[in-house]
Amino acid sequence: MGDFNLALVIVAIIVCILVFIFNVYLLINYQHPDDANQAYFPKFVVVLGLSVAAISILMLPADIANRQACRHAIYNGACNLTLPMKDLWLAIYILDAVLVFFVIPFAMFYYEGDQDKSIGKRIKSALLWVITTAIVCALLLGILYGLVGKVDFTVRHLSSATTPFPSTWGFSSSQQCIGGSGSHQCSAYLASASSETTWTMLTTFPEYVVALATIVGSVLFSIFGGVGIACLPLGLVFSFIRRPKAVITRSQYIKEATELGKKARELKKAADALHQEERSGSKGRKWRKNVKTVEKELHLLEDDVKALEEMYPQGEKAETAWAMTVLGYLAKLVLGILGLIVSVAWVAHIIIYLLIDPPLSPFLNEVFVKLDDIWGLLGTAAFAFFCFYLLLAVIAGAMMLGLRLFFITIHPMKWGATLMNSFLFNVGLILLCSISVIQFCATAFAYYAQATSAQEIFGHTLQSLRGIKYLYKYNVFQIAFIVLAGLTFVYYAAFGWRRKKPSGRFQLST
Repeated sequence: MGDFNLALVIVAIIVCILVFIFNVYLLINYQHPDDANQAYFPKFVVVLGLSVAAISILMLPADIANRQACRHAIYNGACNLTLPMKDLWLAIYILDAVLVFFVIPFAMFYYEGDQDKSIGKRIKSALLWVITTAIVCALLLGILYGLVGKVDFTVRHLSSATTPFPSTWGFSSSQQCIGGSGSHQCSAYLASASSETTWTMLTTFPEYVVALATIVGSVLFSIFGGVGIACLPLGLVFSFIRRPKAVITRSQYIKEATELGKKARELKKAADALHQEERSGSKGRKWRKNVKTVEKELHLLEDDVKALEEMYPQGEKAETAWAMTVLGYLAKLVLGILGLIVSVAWVAHIIIYLLIDPPLSPFLNEVFVKLDDIWGLLGTAAFAFFCFYLLLAVIAGAMMLGLRLFFITIHPMKWGATLMNSFLFNVGLILLCSISVIQFCATAFAYYAQATSAQEIFGHTLQSLRGIKYLYKYNVFQIAFIVLAGLTFVYYAAFGWRRKKPSGRFQLST
């Protein structure tokens, strides 16, 4: 038993190191050249946040392995020698909440501060925003915890009178108790409805913090995840459908490049005007709206430039570049089809196992169990893949809605061209939604993750919290997820195959 737990600890340490190295690799390759050799604190926050998000998702498979450590124990107290998963869950999610609500906002305020100000003034300005947020969050959490920080468990009160030890054992559907005189209750099946009662207790403050963070994350997860579960694979498939079929002529290239150059000059002129307004201190609602308009147009312009470079590759290796472009779109088609299979499996599993009562089938739960029977880590790896896929869907949904809804800021993740504020925004989104992804997976795969510490926190305590339990009782988040996924699928079926038209000239609010 001790050897098993020692191996589990060693594997956990190795995985944490690999996750950290991989996140450093992502940061180095995704960062914008303007952020090279500077902004070290935001970079540290990015690596830490990504590591916490990845480790939190991998903890659920570790929780399952930890549960299996004492399943075949032959002596009492063997389970006391396993990892303290409940304490680890609470610690990782308290760290998650601190990063999302305090550390990442501070890093973003500091990074986006006026570059003309001194470092001390930028730190002071960021601290004022974070301290204000901390005071508001502390008051809100304290008031809510004092008023409704309780869990209500529905239980049956059972009692039985003493009876002599029988010489024979006789049980039937009508006599399920020893002695079975019928004058006492010893079976929940035979107990009357009047025996039900509500057991109320005050939950711990860390669990309540995790619960509220999960609610906030669940709202975002239902919106972005529901949209992303459809647009992630369909976007790849329709990208292949809209791909450039052949190389354009030089005259066509010059014409398109001239138009893009005109638009680039317009954007620069608008950006300079907005920068002058910022310096003068007139940063009102219209200014923020215009900034988002310029950001959106700049993002579309970058996409147009990339598309033009694909249609007219230049240089000595132009033919090789075109071949790589063709292969890239073929890879998108393959990944899109595979992603579509995973998305359909997710949606079908939610409907079959969560929305229909009683469930028609354990579905993916049985798949993971059978994969574990083939090889111990195969089911765990498949389970982790399905959880990570949900996080990718959340990011894809945020990107799509950011381009179409004016009140969502665009923070694209581009290879070699991602600014630190976009990095921080996406890390915060991933961290906030990772709590909900784990809760969602713990609920969706309750059969596979039964008797784990995650199931205790997210499957019992969270779903019994006063005022919150009704959101889970009536499957509000799951229904919203399925509805948005369906609407997004209809949108792509109707408009996804069309080529993107040039956005044309844009108009700023005056």
